[in-house]
Amino acid sequence: MAKTPKVAVLLAGCGHLDGAEVREAVLTMLALDQHGAAFQCIAPNADQHHVINHVTGQPVPGARRNILEESSRIARVGQCLDLAEAKAADFDALVMPGGYGVAKNHCTFAFKGAEGEVRPDVAAFVRAFFDAKKPVGAICIAPALVALALAGKASADLTLGNDAGCAAAVNKLGQHHKDTPSAREIVIDEACKLVTTPAYMFDDARLSDVFVGIERCVAEVLKRV
Repeated sequence: MAKTPKVAVLLAGCGHLDGAEVREAVLTMLALDQHGAAFQCIAPNADQHHVINHVTGQPVPGARRNILEESSRIARVGQCLDLAEAKAADFDALVMPGGYGVAKNHCTFAFKGAEGEVRPDVAAFVRAFFDAKKPVGAICIAPALVALALAGKASADLTLGNDAGCAAAVNKLGQHHKDTPSAREIVIDEACKLVTTPAYMFDDARLSDVFVGIERCVAEVLKRV
């Protein structure tokens, strides 16, 4: 019997404005399950950058939420591993759904663009997959995290849809942005084993189109395990 691939799913909280994009996270796990892969949700045990009221879109003064606790809302109780306990060596691939939490909690791309920094634990975990030449899938804004993590170490083709500002920032980091016309598209960098798809970088994307892109991304990642 063929080995069942084990995939790390790195989450950034719960909620597209301050954590993981819930639809992207669930669709990622659905695609992995449909393709017969096992997966483990993972998140840092640390506070979010801030908390956003998803009714008003405004920050909640004084509010604090934990990334691991919020990610567990998606993963289900007890099924989200603390990043401090996760090792890339235990997995065959990494897939990262998007959401602003990726650019606010895992790194500071949302605030500093190409001058942003990545949390050291997140950077070490992500880079370990590239160092081991294991496939990585990055969805929505997650390719920006990859761009920061790889800056000065490797150059990769990737997509953030057709956002000119994000494209300029990742190109400044030494990566190669490829514009895509819709959420259904993917970009593959064979040398880096990186597969990216824009998902809700297109704010008005249909949910079905987002799933097409995510499913294609997951399928290509698993082909490279």
